[in-house]
Amino acid sequence: MIKCSDLHKSYGKTIALRGVSFEVAEGEIFGIIGPDGAGKTTLFRILTTLLLANSGTATVNGFDVVKDYREIRKCVGYMPGRFSLYQDLTVEENLNFFATVFNTTVEENYELIKDIYQQIEPFKKRRAGKLSGGMKQKLALSCALIHKPTVLFLDEPTTGVDPVSRKEFWGMLKKLKSQGISIIVSTPYMDEASLCDRIALIQNGEFLTIDSPVGIVASYPNKLLAVESNNMHQLLLDLRNFELSKSCFAFGDRHHVSINDTTESLTKIISKIETYLQTKGHTNLMICEIEPEIEDCFMQLSQKQ
Repeated sequence: MIKCSDLHKSYGKTIALRGVSFEVAEGEIFGIIGPDGAGKTTLFRILTTLLLANSGTATVNGFDVVKDYREIRKCVGYMPGRFSLYQDLTVEENLNFFATVFNTTVEENYELIKDIYQQIEPFKKRRAGKLSGGMKQKLALSCALIHKPTVLFLDEPTTGVDPVSRKEFWGMLKKLKSQGISIIVSTPYMDEASLCDRIALIQNGEFLTIDSPVGIVASYPNKLLAVESNNMHQLLLDLRNFELSKSCFAFGDRHHVSINDTTESLTKIISKIETYLQTKGHTNLMICEIEPEIEDCFMQLSQKQ
């Protein structure tokens, strides 16, 4: 459904994309995971024919993004990161407008958006600008789907949305996937990565890796420990200076420490860390091995850049 090869894009001296290549299959949820400024929106704008790449090629549904832009616009739905519907129009008026733009009607494709639209239909006479964040999100998704696209682009759709609405939104995406729609979604939230079939981790305009969430976690190369003490700020500095530490980052109320390759047993490594930290004045120590998460993998891969 989507094929990209060696895409490059720069704005003056700022490089937004650095040789991005990937493919998305029919009926797949493909996630692009990375921080703000990593190049996610630039990539989406190229694939939806709103922006030209400096070099490289890309096709959507077999159509070239440069030569066949008219055909692509007929078969894709795009939900940009910022709410971009007409705020002075009602829910109903926005939906009817977008249906008309694509020479269709709400009635013709109502079954496709039914599960989503029914949640905001009681407010169909309310102006879009007066909706809550979660309701705006559902309206924007309904408008992106009203012409029955085969590929759906969602650029950070859950940013600024409450956790309940985020969960509901991903439930909607699973239903759309079951209807054969290919979905490419970007997000800065690492916890949403596990909800995708495959993900690409992006940093500074470059894909660090592409795999299933399980595959990325399984490829984490080192032992990983979680450490706590009475002085978490100093603990971070001391752990980074420990001889066996490959990296150390703060994760919530704990620090995650990646251990350099060693033949020593985990028990001996933990004992060494404990002794080292006690000499630094740390008390109330807690050290245990943990399974890596997507965020751990992202931090480990980003260090190689």
